Amino acid sequence: MQKGRLQKKRLTGSSEEPTKEEKTRENSVVVNTFMGGASSGGSRTGLFRTPISGGVQSATSAHGLPRPALAVRNLMEQARFAHLCTVMSRMHHRRKGYPFGSLVDFAPDSMGHPIFSLSPLAIHTRNLLADPRCSLVVQIPGWSGLSNARVTIFGDVYPLPDDQQEWAHAYYTAKHQQGASQQWGNFYYYRMELISDVYFIGGFGTVAWVDVHEYENVQPDKIAVNGAEQNLKELNAMFSKPLRELLSTEIEVDDAALISIDSKGTDIRVRQGAQFNVQRISFESGHEVETLDEAKVALQKIVDKFRKLSKRT
Repeated sequence: MQKGRLQKKRLTGSSEEPTKEEKTRENSVVVNTFMGGASSGGSRTGLFRTPISGGVQSATSAHGLPRPALAVRNLMEQARFAHLCTVMSRMHHRRKGYPFGSLVDFAPDSMGHPIFSLSPLAIHTRNLLADPRCSLVVQIPGWSGLSNARVTIFGDVYPLPDDQQEWAHAYYTAKHQQGASQQWGNFYYYRMELISDVYFIGGFGTVAWVDVHEYENVQPDKIAVNGAEQNLKELNAMFSKPLRELLSTEIEVDDAALISIDSKGTDIRVRQGAQFNVQRISFESGHEVETLDEAKVALQKIVDKFRKLSKRT
């Protein structure tokens, strides 16, 4: 094989200069090694989010992804806004029974049930009071296309009791680091009390109906819960440029930004001109991260590994 011949030339110390075509192929080997496509026994660490045959389990295993229930919990923790779809009530005198979509902020509780801060004047609030059935569509932060992860949660939303309103306000404020919609006095807290179904599209061939009981009982990754938004800002400040250089080895990349992180790896939004896609970079196998400092070390190892391999070409 051509790849084997190139590697053999390095090992034997041959003085024969590789041709331009061989150099191009060898650079591809370096990138594929980093991506996980040229080495056996390692996780794939940077493939585009394209469908893979074989179902959810094989996709999860091949790309070092969290299992679907955990991936959804991580997504819920890192997202701040979602699309709430309610059923139009008769009180609006139009479109009764039609789905009504609106953008809301939310905060998941310890079981992953979303809590909302809703105005009594909003159409979606009135709809819920008449019919609690709804769905919530949550997208990965930095959404840029249909290849990105998203989840639809089906359930019934009810107002929290008066004696839980103060707790909900404190919880909401801590989650968003500010008052909910900045006007607590005009808003009331609601919770999706019953989750009936969870439908997840995670990229890399991951499409699944997630078991509700598993979703409610799995604990999200610490790195996704504790200051996830600020963590991503700091990681982007440190690694956006080196990751862009790394990903530009074969095709020129204009921008690379971390848009989500979990214990196993991170998703990178890549821009090439006006086109966007998402790549997955997995951390070293057996070295899951829980803190920002651990994430910095893990990403630095990946960058250093790539630079070392690049110097050998």
